[in-house]
Amino acid sequence: MSKPKPPKKKCCVSKPRCRRCPIRMLKDGTLPPGYTVRKRKLVRTRKQRKRLAKAA
Repeated sequence: MSKPKPPKKKCCVSKPRCRRCPIRMLKDGTLPPGYTVRKRKLVRTRKQRKRLAKAA
């Protein structure tokens, strides 16, 4: 079984939504942890950014 593809960086605004659309993945609950969608774009959450900055 193959690994699922990651979400796209930006929503293409097509109807019906594609499987990798970040909006669809957020609704379905399949978006990777540490990510969210704002203004139809995939962004990292603040907690995830702080954790990465602290580790570096």
